[in-house]
Parts: sequence; structure tokens; C-alpha cells
Amino acid sequence: MKTTHRSAPARRRLLGAAALGAFVLATHGGLAHAQADYPNRPINLIVGFPPGGSNDIVARIIAPRLGDALGVPVVVVNKPGSNALIGTEFVARSAPDGYTITLASASPLVISPSTYAKMPFDALNDLVGITTVANTPELVAVHPSVQAKTLQELIALSKTREVSLSSSGNGGLPHLAIELLRTATSGKFLHVPYKGAGPAVTDTVGGQVDGVIMDLPALQAMVANGRLRPIAITNTARAPSLPDTPTSVEQGMPGLLAFNWFAVMAPAKTPKPIVDKLYAALVKVAHSPEVKEAMLKVGVEPLTHASPDAFAVFMREETTRWGKVARESGAKADQ
Repeated sequence: MKTTHRSAPARRRLLGAAALGAFVLATHGGLAHAQADYPNRPINLIVGFPPGGSNDIVARIIAPRLGDALGVPVVVVNKPGSNALIGTEFVARSAPDGYTITLASASPLVISPSTYAKMPFDALNDLVGITTVANTPELVAVHPSVQAKTLQELIALSKTREVSLSSSGNGGLPHLAIELLRTATSGKFLHVPYKGAGPAVTDTVGGQVDGVIMDLPALQAMVANGRLRPIAITNTARAPSLPDTPTSVEQGMPGLLAFNWFAVMAPAKTPKPIVDKLYAALVKVAHSPEVKEAMLKVGVEPLTHASPDAFAVFMREETTRWGKVARESGAKADQ
């Protein structure tokens, strides 16, 4: 029998290839095990806004029930700043292992690319969308001293004097809703941006500004106790929590449509089995009777997509829609 002798370099190449093959097998085996075993430790749900805003409200409704569905704690972590860009970038740069995710909304994902001169991440490429979980309309509300009880009366008032409207900051959804109102009516509406929902609502309640446009959950309590007067829901259907407040469409303003949505996102390259597991759990949680009841109490309604791919299509459509509004209005965020 003939013996084949290999040179030392050939033997080293052979051994190196074998070692690489073993490493690849071990790595893929480890990843497969990690995906099958997911989750086996707490998950951080990052919120890019301060406590008390609508993102935070939705996250704290969803988190404990999502934890129950997945069998591990889901911890809400607030990382506010720059219309949620700071917190969202943190997630985009995190390990794609399913343990750092975010509950984001329209502003950082589809509006900021058109209102910021420079974005720290690309929402369509640096993140993977799992699904929306809820949505809420914007609410137009005024201080009780303002002589307007309907949207048409508010518009008429804006033709006689400047009407100041607060928002939670430059370049976000409430700001663009104010721009929609201004351009559709040619009224003298003055946008007054604040650093977050809390101070904007406080000054509106205090009478420093005439009114406010903001996500319904952030205004719900002040409307309930009479400190703000609701004028219009910027949607095609009335809000279940404010059934007596007519929509902008009902009041002759079909172009004034602005609703916020809340979606769970993960870092790009998160393995599909992990995305699918999160998707199934989120859909189950969002449509559970307990969560639906909790959402409706604060002016939010469940909203999920048929799949992560369907949500990706929705995100691209929203990016195009709000980009057009931002360009036409010239709205810019604070840099």
C-alpha cells in the first residue's frame, strides 16, 4: 500500500481548514441553540422618551404581559433625547440577540429622516421591524378660556388673531400636525415647541399658550378633569375614550389626518427565529382582552400587522407620506 507524504505547509493548511470547519460548526451550533433557547434572561425594552408620554404609557402596558408570554421579565428602560433618536440609536447599535429592543413611534422612525439634517442611524436598514402594537390619534385641545369649541371656530379665531399651539418638540408628529393645520387653513397658528410632552401640557393648562396638539394619551387626564377642552380628533374615526369629540374629517378638514403608532423594533441582523417569536408574542399580547381594556382607558387602540414583512411595507409608506409633509412645510428639528 502506497503511503502519501504531505509537506509541513500542506499539513498546516489541512489542520487549519479542519479547525476553521470545527469553529464554524460550533458557532452555528451555538447560534442555533441560542435562538432555540431564546429568551433565557431579561429583555430590555428601550423607550426613547421620558416617563409619562404616550410611548412610555404603551410600553408599560405591554411590557409585563410580554414578559408573561415569553417567560422572562421585560424591563422598560427610558433613554430620552432628540425626539427618541438617542434611545433608538442605542438599540440599532446593540447586539442583534433579541435582548435589547425598543418601543418606537412615528417620530424617530419615519419623520426624523426628513426633519433632521443628519440622522445617527437608518431606520430602514439598521433596525428590523417586528410589528406595530398600538396607535392613537393626535388631539387638538385648547385652554378653557379660548373662545372656540369646534375646529371651525378655532380656525375662524386664527383668522382674527394669532393662535398659539404647543407641541412636544420641533420636528415630531405633533409639530407636523400643526403644520398640516396651518397650511390647510391659512390660519395664523403659531407653533410653540417644548422639550417633551410634560412641559407643553403644563403651559397649555396654565394658559401660557392657547392650545396643544399631541398624542391623545398625554392629554387624556387633563381633558377628563376639564382643564383642557377637546376640539378635534385628527383621524377618520372617533376615539373610544372621547366618543363626544368629533373628528377632523367630520368637521370639514379631511386633510388633517395625523395618528401616531407604536412599534417594537430590534437591531438589524436579529435572527428570524427570534423575530418570529417576538412577533407571535406581541400579537397575542396586543389583542388580549386585558391589554385592549388598558389601552382604551388611555386613548390607545391595538394595531398589529399581518407579519414583520407587512410592517416593513407600512414603514416605507409612512416614511414617504410624512417626508412629503415635512418638505412642503419646511419643518425642521432642533439640531
